[in-house]
Amino acid sequence: MKPIVQISLDLTNIDEALETAALALRAGVDWLEAGTPLILAEGLHGVRALRHAFPTTPIVADLKTMDGGYLEAEMMAKAGATHVVVMARAHAETIKCVVKAGADFGCQVMGDNMVCEDMVAGAKWLEDLGCDYIIHHIGYDERRGLAAAGHRMPSPLDQLRQVVRAVKIPVQAVGGLTLEQAIQCPQYGAPLVVLGAPLTIDADAFKTADGNLEASLRLICTAIHAQQVTR
Repeated sequence: MKPIVQISLDLTNIDEALETAALALRAGVDWLEAGTPLILAEGLHGVRALRHAFPTTPIVADLKTMDGGYLEAEMMAKAGATHVVVMARAHAETIKCVVKAGADFGCQVMGDNMVCEDMVAGAKWLEDLGCDYIIHHIGYDERRGLAAAGHRMPSPLDQLRQVVRAVKIPVQAVGGLTLEQAIQCPQYGAPLVVLGAPLTIDADAFKTADGNLEASLRLICTAIHAQQVTR
């Protein structure tokens, strides 16, 4: 599998999300993500707006489903999402319902192992329940809370190789990566590279970061797409 670059639109209004998405696609980004802040602020309207503006682009709806799995996945798919996210800490039946809805509505399922006591086992469990992708994820609050308490900030790279080895499906790493670390993900065997807060989105204000974002994204995409994924 060739590396794929996904931008997480962790924004809070549709207009800025559309503007950032258009910029990102011009720069070479492959997938768009309707980030959790965008879905909370704009709901299905945000997903529909992205689908209307970019009819052929894969769209990940990061709703982080924990219950009501079939209905939530159905709603996101009908709004235009090609990928939906379910959490490993959800009940097994919820994950199965999301997988069933994915099959029924032509949407792929990304299983997120955030806050699993055993991140590697969580990823394997998601694969066994039928997920198509693994999101190996260290959460926003967890990272910031530990850093504020004077502890080392955890990174998804800490266990990324183990997660990749444990599953056969594609893996992406999410949570506090530097640009350099994100670009290195294919070397860990993780072909899905996510660019979001704090890489391209201001992590405190949840708005597009200042600077020449398009030029920076173009360089990043070129560097990622040039790599071979090694497992």
